[in-house]
Amino acid sequence: MSPEAPAAAAGSEKTPAPLAKKDFQTDQEVRWCPGCGDYAILSAVQQVFPELGIPREKFVVVSGIGCSSRFPYYMNTFGFHSIHGRAPAVATGLKLARPELEVWIATGDGDSMSIGGNHLIHVLRRNVGVKILMFNNRIYGLTKGQYSPTSEPGKRTKSTPFGSIDTPFNPLALALGAGATFVARSVDIFQQHLKETLRRAARHRGTAFVEIYQNCNIFNDKAFGYMTEKETREEHTVQLEHGKPLVFGKRRDRGIRLRGAGFEVFEIGPDHPVGECLVWDETVASPALAFLAAQLLPPELPTALGVLRAVERPTYETGVAAQIREVESKGAGKLEDLLAAGDTWTVGEPGADPAAVPS
Repeated sequence: MSPEAPAAAAGSEKTPAPLAKKDFQTDQEVRWCPGCGDYAILSAVQQVFPELGIPREKFVVVSGIGCSSRFPYYMNTFGFHSIHGRAPAVATGLKLARPELEVWIATGDGDSMSIGGNHLIHVLRRNVGVKILMFNNRIYGLTKGQYSPTSEPGKRTKSTPFGSIDTPFNPLALALGAGATFVARSVDIFQQHLKETLRRAARHRGTAFVEIYQNCNIFNDKAFGYMTEKETREEHTVQLEHGKPLVFGKRRDRGIRLRGAGFEVFEIGPDHPVGECLVWDETVASPALAFLAAQLLPPELPTALGVLRAVERPTYETGVAAQIREVESKGAGKLEDLLAAGDTWTVGEPGADPAAVPS
């Protein structure tokens, strides 16, 4: 898919008008179920992309298979609807061939955590300069409601009629374990938070992994209702803000501190001042603290939202390019020399003793 460019007047040399959300919308009918959280994510992305100051023809959206993977059809950019789980592999090849492009991946919890799990961990460990948006609705929506690798234990679905007995993946912990340099979480309907998270991901050099809690109102409605309803969200979420203490609650009277090898929630008051709260630092070199934050989950703890980790490391495409330049600097070689390089063997005459063949 390629972006549709607006017609320019003949001989016009005017500076192009700033891009807007409408410039990233296509004429394709958006075919998600009414009320699906994907609409909110699409809207947020279409609002953030114009702010980045990057020409549309520099964007590429790559997807695999699933509800979220229709994303390239609705973005007026270049796009690639690939095969199940292979979006990271396609995106890696594209970024290596055209490192100047802004490559984004739209994937779901099933597409990325199941059949695509192997590709996902390798794009993360290599630190390829792509941005991964993982839509997590804890269900297989496109295939009509089977449990997914992120479904909670006991989940009754068409494929688990007596309840899932699997331990679900924690996507953020998985990403951190694979060495991801940027890891964050947001929610489809928390539009301001989501857009700011997308901006942060866009600015990161290297792989940016963003888990987005997304509601599937058909097959897994209100999977995250405990933290999305206005009456309860402040009691069940904590915002990770760099340089600020971990405080949450409607009255901002609850804090999180380190106790031993984990986090502990406490009531802020005269005996336990806010100074006891952990001050969040997303830039810590070790992923250990971010891994602990990935465990901030119900029912004992509030769900962590925001950037868990943002560190710098050379990107894969930069290393590959440097290696190519180094080899090219040695000048043109000869094919004969290449073929004769390394280990060689001389094939003996028919009937000769193999042990007597020189190597």
